[in-house]
Amino acid sequence: MAGVIAGDFAIEVFFDGDCPLCVREMAMIQRRDKRKLIRFSDISATGFDTDSVGLCRTVLMSHIHGRLPDGSIVEGVEVFRRLYTVIGYGGVVAISRIPGLSHLLEFGYRIFAAQRFRLTGRCASTSCSMHSKAMD
Repeated sequence: MAGVIAGDFAIEVFFDGDCPLCVREMAMIQRRDKRKLIRFSDISATGFDTDSVGLCRTVLMSHIHGRLPDGSIVEGVEVFRRLYTVIGYGGVVAISRIPGLSHLLEFGYRIFAAQRFRLTGRCASTSCSMHSKAMD
């Protein structure tokens, strides 16, 4: 399968386990990961070690990140492309790479990521105390 690296995992995904939408998406992906090639790391879990990733909490909470077996970091829509490739959604991934559409998806994801605390009901205003707490 293209995009899957031999070894014990293809990608480790760092996600916000306090985000209801994020949790649903990760649960769907985990159910479809029949070969168990994805590592799921909840960055909001007590004891999560940001030093193990090499990125600060503020950066990790700003949008989705993934780590490849060689240690390199991918972020944003590229993380989803890698995840969907692993679970067999290569057709969707190919469409997501179409010029123009690719940029639109990245732009849309960045808007969602910036607003996800408000959109998922974890704060009521743009000065969200939950968002500030998560950044500490």
